Amino acid sequence: MKENLVAAKSAIAAMMTAASAFLGWKGILLFAWVGVMALDYLSGTLAACQAGQWSSAAARQGLWHKGGMILAVTVAAICDGVMMLLCTQMPLGICWNGLVLPLVLAWYIITELGSILENAVKMGAKVPVWLVNLLKAGIRLAESAGDSAVEELK
Repeated sequence: MKENLVAAKSAIAAMMTAASAFLGWKGILLFAWVGVMALDYLSGTLAACQAGQWSSAAARQGLWHKGGMILAVTVAAICDGVMMLLCTQMPLGICWNGLVLPLVLAWYIITELGSILENAVKMGAKVPVWLVNLLKAGIRLAESAGDSAVEELK
């Protein structure tokens, strides 16, 4: 049992190190996103249990939702990688430093934080209105930055 735990910890540390080396500061966003995704799933499960509404079908649906998010983040990472490769190998007249992945990760992190707050409210916690408004503003900023980037490329 102890050997399995050490192996699991080593594997997680190796994955985190590889992602950080490959993605740099974007790796921090990636780990933050994975963390808030897990916390959202946990808090949603706890809120449902507390309300006596937990169901395996709803839990499964939540996992499918998380799987879709993983696919979207993967597409964003591939998009950035392809654009960076094209911009370094072809004279396109633009410099691509990887814009899509950080914006998608930031958008998902903020939406997950909003969902965690909703779960906290369902569990009886009071949440400051300004915190909810701050998250809504963060979503608008991420969407605006993405929209601006698309307009610049047109």
